Amino acid sequence: MKIAVPVTKNNQIDDHFGHCEFYNVFTISATNEIFDVHTIKSEQGCGCKSNIASTLAQSGVTVMLAGGIGGGAINVLNNAGIEVVRGCSGIPSENVKKYLSGTIADSGESCKAHEDHHHGGDGHVCNH
Repeated sequence: MKIAVPVTKNNQIDDHFGHCEFYNVFTISATNEIFDVHTIKSEQGCGCKSNIASTLAQSGVTVMLAGGIGGGAINVLNNAGIEVVRGCSGIPSENVKKYLSGTIADSGESCKAHEDHHHGGDGHVCNH
């Protein structure tokens, strides 16, 4: 299994998926341990309009641990066969370990910065 995480220059999970510097791709062993980590440079721009979903899918990624991410980007990732877990923050490897141990779950909140401006509210929506 491979898990991708959008990260900043300071090795923290980027809270805006589409603006991250690069992605850490964690390869997970059969015993649920981190076996390898490599980096894929981010294509700058809106996450839902870039080719990053297909790039990640081609490298074998099936899970994305993200901070803030819009519904459009989630749809693109889901269509590429990548499950998205929202609301992650902090050190990427720690979040991967939490995901593998079952102690991290999708927050249910999608960032609405780039979509559907006319609904107002707090800028987040439950996406069930």
